[in-house]
Amino acid sequence: MLSSPMKKKKRDKSVNYTSPYSSPYHSPSGGIRRTASLRRHVRHIRHHVFPLVSAISGCLLLIIVLYSLLGRSQPPIRHHDHLSLLRFHASSAERGVREVQLNNDETPPFRVPESGGSSGPHLWSTTKSEHFFGCSNAGDKFLSNAVNIAAADVKTLPNRYLLIAASGGLNQQRTGITDAVVAAYILNATLVVPKLDHTSFWKDSSNFGEIFDEDWFISFLSNDVKIIKELPSKGGKPMSVYTMRVPRKCNVKCYLNHVVPVLNKKHAVQLTKFDYRLSNKLESDLQKLRCRTNYHALKFTDTINEMGRKLVERMKMKSKNFIALHLRFESDMLAFSGCYFGGGEKERNELGAIRKRWKTLHAADPDKVRKRGRCPLTPEEVGLMLRGLGFGSDVHLYVASGEVYKGEETLAPLKALFPNFHTKETIASKEELKPFSSFSSRMAALDYIVCDESGVFVANNNGNMAKILAGRRRYFGHKPTIRPSAKKLYKLFVNRYNMTWEEFASRVRTSQIGSMGEPNEIGEGKGEFHENPTACICGTSNTKSKVDVPMSQIELNDGSRISKEDDTSKDSGYDTNKDSGYVTGYTTDDEQYWSEMDYVETGNKSLENGTSARLQDLKSHLPELLELFSD
Repeated sequence: MLSSPMKKKKRDKSVNYTSPYSSPYHSPSGGIRRTASLRRHVRHIRHHVFPLVSAISGCLLLIIVLYSLLGRSQPPIRHHDHLSLLRFHASSAERGVREVQLNNDETPPFRVPESGGSSGPHLWSTTKSEHFFGCSNAGDKFLSNAVNIAAADVKTLPNRYLLIAASGGLNQQRTGITDAVVAAYILNATLVVPKLDHTSFWKDSSNFGEIFDEDWFISFLSNDVKIIKELPSKGGKPMSVYTMRVPRKCNVKCYLNHVVPVLNKKHAVQLTKFDYRLSNKLESDLQKLRCRTNYHALKFTDTINEMGRKLVERMKMKSKNFIALHLRFESDMLAFSGCYFGGGEKERNELGAIRKRWKTLHAADPDKVRKRGRCPLTPEEVGLMLRGLGFGSDVHLYVASGEVYKGEETLAPLKALFPNFHTKETIASKEELKPFSSFSSRMAALDYIVCDESGVFVANNNGNMAKILAGRRRYFGHKPTIRPSAKKLYKLFVNRYNMTWEEFASRVRTSQIGSMGEPNEIGEGKGEFHENPTACICGTSNTKSKVDVPMSQIELNDGSRISKEDDTSKDSGYDTNKDSGYVTGYTTDDEQYWSEMDYVETGNKSLENGTSARLQDLKSHLPELLELFSD
């Protein structure tokens, strides 16, 4: 009974199953039909599927070819995006190599070694510098004109007083003070201790005697120019002062023609906006008077000297040799330059708003400005340049700077390359800096001292601090001063991902030839005199004049002699335990732009057609332009 349904199922299943051998395709007529169907199926595949497969294969091949080409091409340029942080990989660090790359997975790694060869002595000195020395003694002709070396007042005419109003920041005012001494000599006038600028952008209320040693200034120059602290009274009343302004780069004839007639009539004349009001080209003896004033008579006060010496000593305790960097990467500098640094629309809006403060500035093309070498290097680019020159991550870096644009975010790549990163705020307490922190010129004086005493000084622009220190370091022994060749380096930074580190470093060194502070990098008379005081540089084989003797043999007013081994506290303008040294700073095409930012001549090519309205507008903004970008 139970088995009958199962048997039925089996029978039904066997009935429903069709044997392949009974298929009609196996019959004579069915075989023909099957062959025809297969042919149609093959034709269908050939006409539809094969082209589709070929198309897909071709696309894949094209993608592979494009990917391989793009892989060898330059990564997207983001205008030297200094806001991108460096990434360091432990595996590379173990081999003494840091893998540096932008925060973009598509960007190939750019390997930067930690060690740059900084142990080599060549990085901390210039070639043949021992054969050159500063020589600013007055020549025989100069002394005979003064009638008597012991009394400059013999040649000073009575009732002839010269006053000047300095302009700008500390170093711009320093150039004005130096030139004022020479102007007083030319005019046979008594110089009244210069008035410092209290109304500029820097808002520093310091007087001359609060920055410089006033008595030393008067005493040291007593053989050259008669200097008094205040204008004398006349009949119990203050003398009236006639105010005027001389043209820029005014030469000796210009002063004699423009100022002497006024002095003879008014007796007391104040020259306003006294910056760059004396010609760059003067006879040798007048240039040497400039050097005596700048490098010896202008000595910081004891308070500034003492704090500056502490900062130098603390840096040298960390490392015998250190680099001092004048970064100059503040928002006002970046806005004025018209450059773009990869911060997107936010950066454009922020810097654009600041730039509008100067109505005379035309719209800038950031790409063209950068290609011309007129943009300051970003902190990251400065770090890469230094590493390429051979300075390793163990080097100690002192940074003299105002408030850096975007602060720590911007500084991070530089700190990653040089972790031994210092400022006066990090090596001195707030209490120590309190007497200086409210006065921009006094703070700048501290940076000036540390930068001058550094093993290597790096200037990231061509402002007055860069020029003054370049000339000073040359005068006191040609210590290295690095001036980035921005125009040449620009191409390297753009293409650095297309080359090995070794090739990049080699090209950096080649690009910087002539910008490292070597003796005789530039010819006599080239560049600003304050940065290239060739008239005051003598060589050991120089026998042109017996008075061209090293400053190591100069006799001071008190009868003491300065030896080369003595402290420069006696003659350098501040107290230190070592001679000062230098490197050249000369004005190349790459650097000329920064000179224009120090002071804008009325012939500035950016003015439209030179119309009087535009010129007047420029003159009205000139003080602020001078102040912002000179130091």
